[in-house]
Amino acid sequence: MKKGWVALLVLPIMMIMAGCTKFLDRKPLTATLDDLHQGTLESQVYGMYFTLRTSAGFSTLPWLDFHSIRDDDAEKGSSLTDGAEVVSEFDHFNYSKDDWAPNTYWNDHYTMINQANKALYTAKSQNVTDDASLRNVGEACFFRAYAYFELVKTYGDVPLINYLVSKPSDAIRPKSPASAIYAFIDSNLTVAVKYLPLTSAAYGNYPGRLTRGAANTLWAQTYLFRQNWAKVISTCNEVISSGVYSLTSKFTDIWKDGLNGAGKNGPESIWEMQANDGQNAQSNSAADNGTFWGTCQNVRQGGAGLEWNLGWGWNTPTQNLIDAWDSTDPRKPATILYSGQYDGGPDQGGYGATLPPYDALEANGGIARKYWNKKVYSDPAMRQFTGFINNNGQAPWINHRILRYADVILMLAEAANESGDGATAAANLEKIRNRASGNLGPARTIVPVVPFVSQAQMRTAIKNERRFEFAMEGYRFYDLVRWNDALSTLGPLGYTNRCRFYPIPQKAIDLSGGVLKQNPEW
Repeated sequence: MKKGWVALLVLPIMMIMAGCTKFLDRKPLTATLDDLHQGTLESQVYGMYFTLRTSAGFSTLPWLDFHSIRDDDAEKGSSLTDGAEVVSEFDHFNYSKDDWAPNTYWNDHYTMINQANKALYTAKSQNVTDDASLRNVGEACFFRAYAYFELVKTYGDVPLINYLVSKPSDAIRPKSPASAIYAFIDSNLTVAVKYLPLTSAAYGNYPGRLTRGAANTLWAQTYLFRQNWAKVISTCNEVISSGVYSLTSKFTDIWKDGLNGAGKNGPESIWEMQANDGQNAQSNSAADNGTFWGTCQNVRQGGAGLEWNLGWGWNTPTQNLIDAWDSTDPRKPATILYSGQYDGGPDQGGYGATLPPYDALEANGGIARKYWNKKVYSDPAMRQFTGFINNNGQAPWINHRILRYADVILMLAEAANESGDGATAAANLEKIRNRASGNLGPARTIVPVVPFVSQAQMRTAIKNERRFEFAMEGYRFYDLVRWNDALSTLGPLGYTNRCRFYPIPQKAIDLSGGVLKQNPEW
């Protein structure tokens, strides 16, 4: 388990909290900008992107635990002894109130909120009005909305601190109801949509910075969880009508992270965690601007100097996913790597290599896994270029596709169906299925057209489509919860209804002196 770089700072000191619509809901208590050691507004915003890229709660194992390993399509992976507690906690729903991964997840999200509030305090103090600074305000508001949405999905009611904190005791707050958290998210995204640019070109040569489309996509997700179908439809249509995004023509191209950069920040990309590594980055830390996102999920083979020792081997597909997925769907071989088999070559998102068989992976202390997440499969040319090969085989250059256009299309389909508009639902479902087929058109026999028959039939079709389109990307657990399908689907794995929310970390409760109360079912 890679624990050394994780700081366990549950409920960090909230030194700089603010409201978003007016930047501050309350006047400062005693702190000043000098007290807070503020940097420039833009540098503070850069810090949030850095937190997104480097903090474990957003970029590696804890994020995977909460988002992916809890569903029926993914399991922990790695070796039996590496993070053994995760199998019980997340694969089998024996949640822990005090362990490094859930504590880190809580801490990192409040850290990002803390950073956003610092930036908004700076903006308010400087009374900014120029376009560049207002874009920074939009970015800070987005990051705070993003962090709170992750928290409210995971825990339900959580503390909402919307004022500047001058001393640690000011950060001790009881939980606010989820409805108040969502209202606060709405206020943040109102500002983000107002100030964020249409494309990241407004920032200059900084791909991956936030846009209006990212804010609207996140907002649509929050409405989806609240079943506000009218708002989902209108917000998705805002993204679509912007004309900025389109489905990548070939599904496999979404996941390419090679030397030419193809796949990164493509036409379907709405927001990606940026990761780049320069030549010989393995031996030159100055060239390393990577993340552990790809590293923690790539194929793992034990023993020094072995060709397939590419990462930590976490987040692996389950047999359940393999068995449920129609093998004629081209997305299946583009999503799953099979031990002992040819990787399918470029047509299936591979590089013309054959993986070691199951038992060969197990030799020399490696991991015997039948299946691996192909959406983070590392390009051999990049391994050579960066020097991350053999026993140093990691993939820190792989972007995390956090928001992509396919989700906008499927959210619109779902909301339209729930609103009684079957024609719009079927038309948008068809966009995703046609792309999955390789754009073969309505007469195709693979990933065939699903005509609207009834609301219930279309609902099932959309649920299945989300499962396979977003397999291994971290959508499914929260989809199952919001559909009320988690108990029937995950019950055999140990899920009960109280598992829809995770318990508040005990250390956070202890540090609050009992003001912060545990979730009632825990």
